[in-house]
Amino acid sequence: MIHIKILTVGKTKESWLLEALENYFQRLRGRAVIEIDLFSESRDLEKASSKLSRPIVLDETGEAFTSPNFSNFLFKEIENQGSRLTMIIGGAEGLSRELKLKGKLISLSRMTFTHQMARLFLVEQIYRAFEIQRNSPYHK
Repeated sequence: MIHIKILTVGKTKESWLLEALENYFQRLRGRAVIEIDLFSESRDLEKASSKLSRPIVLDETGEAFTSPNFSNFLFKEIENQGSRLTMIIGGAEGLSRELKLKGKLISLSRMTFTHQMARLFLVEQIYRAFEIQRNSPYHK
């Protein structure tokens, strides 16, 4: 079983967002577990990230992918790092230079999103990546 941990700041207050995330968690059941760890402040997220060897860091300056390329990237990371991955979404202040240098920088888009929307878009792309790998019609 693949385990993906997403570290991010803030809270998920909106019920529709919680429902959407839960929908993707359920769709991935049996193939992957996605855990979202929320931190109240960026410095707490940075501290928790300090022990990670090679996190995947979402940043607007990171490498942008098409969905099929992201799927290939994700599964290559799983192959290289094992069944446990950590992904990091920064808050409004962004992330430290040290953390960006330590991790693999990727971008969901050149546009800026709230951390709540970034969570949802990332989880949907993770689900899509799994569907692409099994040639599901979901991506078509």
